[in-house]
Amino acid sequence: MTELTRLHADHAGVVLAFETANRAYFAASITDRGDGYFTRFADGFAALLAEQRAGICVFYLLVDDDGAVLGRFNLYDLADGSAILGYRVAQHAAGRGLATATVRELCGLAATRHGLHRLRAATAHTNAASRKVLLNSGFTAVGPADPAELGGADGTWYERTLSDTADTA
Repeated sequence: MTELTRLHADHAGVVLAFETANRAYFAASITDRGDGYFTRFADGFAALLAEQRAGICVFYLLVDDDGAVLGRFNLYDLADGSAILGYRVAQHAAGRGLATATVRELCGLAATRHGLHRLRAATAHTNAASRKVLLNSGFTAVGPADPAELGGADGTWYERTLSDTADTA
């Protein structure tokens, strides 16, 4: 059983464990966070919580029955009824449909809980798994992404219009 839960201060340890355990796996398909992310984790985590309190972003964790993090699912730059979606799933949990199911669930929450009408997400052309998640979650390609937004990689922006009810594509 898994649960999508909003990020809170007590999650710092499990988030750090998730990021540390999956660092090499993530770096194979997206830009590595760098050593500074890990050495200054506490400050960065506090900044995330401050952004969430300010209503700029909303951060969620997908956790298992033991409280271990299986994935992070985030809504960034909330403004004018839209936000940018970002997500990452642990290597041991990948390929089981968890990312697609959770993105669909988050689309519903984005509409009903956060009042959003549109989500955007960018992915590199080389990240086939992320592209598949977006397409299977009702997103459509809307144009090229600036490589600067994707760690220097070429990619595409995707978009999904949300309804005001729990929407599961």
